Amino acid sequence: MTFHERYLVGCAALAVAALVTVSPTRAQAPTQPQDAALNAEATQNDWPTYHGTYKSYHYSGLDQINTGNVKNLEVAWMHFPERATRGIQSTPLALDGVLYYSGSYSRIYALDGATGKTIWAYAPELDEDLVSKQTHSPYNRGIAIGHGNLYVGTVDGRLIALDLKTGKPVWDTKLLDSKKVTVGFTGAPLVVKDKVIIGAQGGEWTGRGPIFGVDGKTGAKKWEFFTVAGTEEAMKTWGGDSWRTGGGGGWMPGTYDPESNTVWWGTANPAPLYDWSGADWKKSGPRPGDNLYTTSVIALDPDTGKLKFYHQELPHDAWDFDSSVGEFVMIERGGKKLVVHANKSGYVFVYDRSNAKVENVWPLVKNINFVKSIDPKTGELIGRRDLAEGKVDPPLCPAIMGGISWNSGAYSPKNGLFYRIGQEWCMELTVEKTTPILEPMAQLNLGATFKAIAPPDGPARGHLSARDPVTGAKKWEVNYKQPPLASVLATAGNLVFVPDSEGIVHAYNADTGEELWSRNNGMGHNAGIISYMAGGKQYIAVPAGWGSLVADEFVALYGEPFKSMTKNTGALVVFALRQ
Repeated sequence: MTFHERYLVGCAALAVAALVTVSPTRAQAPTQPQDAALNAEATQNDWPTYHGTYKSYHYSGLDQINTGNVKNLEVAWMHFPERATRGIQSTPLALDGVLYYSGSYSRIYALDGATGKTIWAYAPELDEDLVSKQTHSPYNRGIAIGHGNLYVGTVDGRLIALDLKTGKPVWDTKLLDSKKVTVGFTGAPLVVKDKVIIGAQGGEWTGRGPIFGVDGKTGAKKWEFFTVAGTEEAMKTWGGDSWRTGGGGGWMPGTYDPESNTVWWGTANPAPLYDWSGADWKKSGPRPGDNLYTTSVIALDPDTGKLKFYHQELPHDAWDFDSSVGEFVMIERGGKKLVVHANKSGYVFVYDRSNAKVENVWPLVKNINFVKSIDPKTGELIGRRDLAEGKVDPPLCPAIMGGISWNSGAYSPKNGLFYRIGQEWCMELTVEKTTPILEPMAQLNLGATFKAIAPPDGPARGHLSARDPVTGAKKWEVNYKQPPLASVLATAGNLVFVPDSEGIVHAYNADTGEELWSRNNGMGHNAGIISYMAGGKQYIAVPAGWGSLVADEFVALYGEPFKSMTKNTGALVVFALRQ
């Protein structure tokens, strides 16, 4: 069966230094929830925004759990959400000793971070008939906190604010006509100043993938940016009326650079996914031209939603290797302020933070054949392999699931290493001509059938590598029989945590890759992992639960344990040191 059939700063170096040198137990806690969300560097005890801080490190400054005692890590408490369809795919947040997380159907839970006791829970009333017709649903991948509220998007096109203390609804704003475009919100919002920013699904759908800026206190929409033909310049890169059905979207949260007042966001692929025009893609086919601003990193003014600058990572993406991977790692090197962004294609892009000028491009994975290479100085695609109608031979690498997936890597300011999961697989592909379907509801527009297979150099597999984030130089690597699909966590305890696909959580020495601890949660992982402090004690929180569209491919590729692995269930498993 083919794939489609079943599928958010501080003071730069000084702040980083503070993270490293100040004992976590002496760190000052925020006095208000929004302080932590808007200035995430102010605390080390919390995890107040999707990427941990605006710097997207997925790093905890806590070191109570470290290389010397991680062997004593054990389950402290667990929580089981209701209606965990397709498991749990979200990244929890933690603030002032309370842990918040979302489950499928945008259900929200606020729990005592030390005991797991429920403080409040919220379940929005959704359009269940609509939800049942959507492909990428009903999972939810995260939440945001600010202005005394908790924010969550819904798959039926709404952004909801809840009172952080009580869980009572504050406002509920409809942003998308999901009955018409058949998409909604699955990714986490991002709080920036007085706005809540959230991007819609859209890559495979016949829409224009908007990103919204919403007033955090009132819920009023303040701006909307179309990732498809959002400017006059962009409109010229779409042949004919193809912009009307161009896909796009920005379904994962980006981040914010307060020094330049700039929001960085990654955008999705154009529709249809696969283009049959071959080498003549600039003039013919279903969407002639570069197709701005799809498969791009874009820089927006958070106050107005106006585009500041951009870089299109893959002009006229014909392979579904979009740029929606949300992490934008903010680092400094040689006096330059840089942003590191991973692309689904398996390449990692390094940009000048002031203008998105390419500083370097390096490959994380081995099996890439959609281009011969990418120029590390300009980002130009060299030897691109454009597809024509019919069977693609040899198979395309990487597979549609990407060389890099949407979940995040981690960066340790302590040792300067970037930890990222790579995926080695390819796919058999037959490109087909399609016509966009808009009525009565927009439909997926793929333009191909496909099946994941092993790459030429061995079995389909995954790896975690520790690298220099700018040069890509590898220090160590750990290999897995199957690609882990969850995010990675680095800590000041000199540890790197990886929840894998078989259900095991691994803890590695961050400098050497030596495995120091593991624990089997009994079901695969496909979500974020965080660390936080409650009652003076450090915890590691790991959502477990299997069932994503990518995960569905594991049955054909690997058989057991995925053939028999429980789906539509999940648990939040929280670990702490044995007393």
